[in-house]
Amino acid sequence: MASLNPPVCDFGWKAPDFKLPGVDGKDWALSEVKGVNGTLVMFICNHCPYVQAIRERLVSDVRALRELGINAVAISSNDAVTYPDDAFEKMAEVAREFHFPFPYLFDESQEVAKAYGAVCTPDFFGFNAHLELQYRGRFDNQGRVMVPVENRTRDLYQAMKLVAETGHGPVEQVPSIGCSIKWFSEDK
Repeated sequence: MASLNPPVCDFGWKAPDFKLPGVDGKDWALSEVKGVNGTLVMFICNHCPYVQAIRERLVSDVRALRELGINAVAISSNDAVTYPDDAFEKMAEVAREFHFPFPYLFDESQEVAKAYGAVCTPDFFGFNAHLELQYRGRFDNQGRVMVPVENRTRDLYQAMKLVAETGHGPVEQVPSIGCSIKWFSEDK
């Protein structure tokens, strides 16, 4: 399994719109998840060990960000035929098990992931109130280590807190790391 890093933040890049089905039975558009002080669009999946390692901390941090006017949405764009753990039904199970406080959407066509230029899971896109990109970095310094590290840095939380307060993200950002998005093979 190769680990990938997304490119650095392209400050000011505008969030592409989307409308995708959620595991809650509702179709969600970007305008419906937009927060008053910012929006966090997260590309995740069920089977990736990097995502599995952060799920509980992610839920906690997203709840805290909501108190700051930052809303979040998670999108799974993996090929669910080749990776059945990432199928829609399994997404619903994971969302229930971890009490996701955000919509968990399925990008079956992979068009939304392509529009965002998503590279890996997790891949975080933090936007300000005007849906201008301000953060594209890692979740924290713990990575996929399951045992908590001393002096955990909450990179994503701190960056989005700054976005909520100022409209701008930090200049210095450490790229996220994760498993590649599982694209459909060309011959399908």
